[in-house]
Formats: sequence, C-alpha cells, structure tokens
Amino acid sequence: MQSSTPASPSILLIGASRGIGHAMAVEFVRRDWHVVGTVRGSARTRLHDLADEHPQQVTVECADITRTDQLTALRERLAQRRFDVLFVNAGTVNRHRDDTMAGITQDEFVHVMVTNALAPMRTIETLGGLVTETGLLGIMSSGQGSVTHNVQGGRDLYRGSKAALNMFMRSYAARHAASRRALLLLAPGWIRTELGGPDAPFTLEQTIPELVDTLLDKRGRPGLEYLDRQGRVVPW
Repeated sequence: MQSSTPASPSILLIGASRGIGHAMAVEFVRRDWHVVGTVRGSARTRLHDLADEHPQQVTVECADITRTDQLTALRERLAQRRFDVLFVNAGTVNRHRDDTMAGITQDEFVHVMVTNALAPMRTIETLGGLVTETGLLGIMSSGQGSVTHNVQGGRDLYRGSKAALNMFMRSYAARHAASRRALLLLAPGWIRTELGGPDAPFTLEQTIPELVDTLLDKRGRPGLEYLDRQGRVVPW
C-alpha cells in the first residue's frame, strides 16, 4: 500500500487584502501552504487575484473583526476546518500620528484601541479553537508597543494601543499556561506600506521572508514570545 501524501499545512490569516497581510499570503503560497485569508467588505482586492491564480491554495473570507457578529459568523463558516496557524494582522493609526493624548479625540481613541487591541484579542478568543492543539496563535504587534524601548515618545496612541495588545496577550498566555500551542507577538519593523508610509527604510520584499521564517520557527515552542522579524526578543 502506498503511503498517503501528508496534507499541506494551513494558515488562517486575518487581514490579508493588502500590505503586509497580502505579502504574507503570497509568501505562504510560495511555501506550499493553504491560506484562508480575510478581507473587509465586498470590494475586490489583491487577495482575490491571488485566489484566482492559486484556486487550490487560497480561499477568501469576508470579515471585519471589529464587529463581533462578523467574527462569530466566520467561526461558524470555518467550524469544520482546522489550521496549523492563526495569525491576526490588524492595525491602524490615528489621523495625526504625533498628537499627544490631549490632542486625540475620543472617537479616534476608541477606533485605534478597538482595532489594534480589542479586536485582535477577541479574534484569538473566538477563532483559537480552530487551531490544532500544537499549532500557533499569533498577532502582529509592533516594536513601538515596547514600554522599555519608548525613550523618545511620539505616536502616543499607536504605542499605547500596541502596549495594551501585548498586555492582553500576556494575560491570555497566563490563562492558557498549560496549552501546547505557541503564542507569538510579532514586531515587523518599519516597512514601506500604506500604514508604514513612504519613508520606511524596508520594503515588503526585503522583510516578509524573514517575518514568515520567524513565525514558522516559533512553532513547536509553547508559550508566549514577543519577537522582531529576525527572531530576536523585544523587551516588554
């Protein structure tokens, strides 16, 4: 009897329509992974183009993770699937990035904190059960979420939202200390994307392979780590 061919690994990639998320999807496809990627809204995106090019590897799902009803509906649609990795790539900034807290409106504060901290954690809580017992749960954080590294100030709200995300993930890790799953907060660095802006020193082509390498190297190491894209520990 011929042995069966092992199934290709799979990732549920939240936020894959553009920028880092889309580039990650492309890299995972290149490495022969199956990708279920999410987009917001009904407009066609680059992820749809990728799915057309690789229909056996890429599936597009629609979900805005800031809306609990859409997150719950996504879990129900994927209830029969199991993934090796769940990675949440979600992030935003306030309009005037260098406003101090006194200059930030309440609406901006709520929007950034919900998008960068609450929604990613709610996604981990809601969709984590779709990941295998020895899989990986990860979230895109930022080096600017490091309290230790904040010696110059600036970007107060963005920094605060990522620091909050890191704290929430540490609480999650503490509650699941006996789990065999790997947990990852990933700081990608300043990359030239719509969010990062044109002055960022690194391109997606330079950084995404390292980023994916670090994510995959974390598999099999249970517990939470806060790492940069080269796998170095970022101080809390």
